[in-house]
Amino acid sequence: MPARKLSLIDSLLIEVDQSLRVIHAKAPVTERKNPAEDIVNGELSEEETRLSASLMRVNHAGEVSAQGLYRGQALMSKSDEIRRQMKVSADEENDHLNWCETRIEQLNSHKSFLSPVWYLGSFGIGALAGLAGDKWSLGFVKETEDQVGKHIASHLNKLPENDAASRAILEQMKIDEAHHAEVAVEAGAVELPLPVRKFVMPFISKVMTTVSAKI
Repeated sequence: MPARKLSLIDSLLIEVDQSLRVIHAKAPVTERKNPAEDIVNGELSEEETRLSASLMRVNHAGEVSAQGLYRGQALMSKSDEIRRQMKVSADEENDHLNWCETRIEQLNSHKSFLSPVWYLGSFGIGALAGLAGDKWSLGFVKETEDQVGKHIASHLNKLPENDAASRAILEQMKIDEAHHAEVAVEAGAVELPLPVRKFVMPFISKVMTTVSAKI
């Protein structure tokens, strides 16, 4: 029996369920192992612990935003293949989300209290990108992943030397983000206009990273 095509209401209800999972519960993950699972950390001072927690909170907020972005793009995509690709990437980002959350808990800290804002704002941006067309939507993915990769690289430089667990997580995330960017290019991503790449997206990213580091 062929699968029933989902109505817009059905799709929106699914997205509401997914948003609640991302923000308030453990989002469904793939079978990949947490890179930090078998890592033995060195001792961290109170200051180093606070720094690691702040950096991982920013990365967690970034993954919340990535979930909203991918889900919004998938909802509005006109291509079944692009929609499938977006959802595969979202599943892999769920791994990052849960790895970061686990590490934050180990550091006795908290996730960003503004997670609903990061998710819903990114979902709206993703939906608009999807409406603009798949090639622009994919271009947005490529540029986003490039910027995330730069942020992760900077965080790897800032992490305390003894925080091997956080480092292992970020190194795997950096590999995955680069892969997602490559997949977007192979699927037909186009380069975004210069003002969007150089001013709009960096500004939005700066706001999110600055605020989520503290709140």
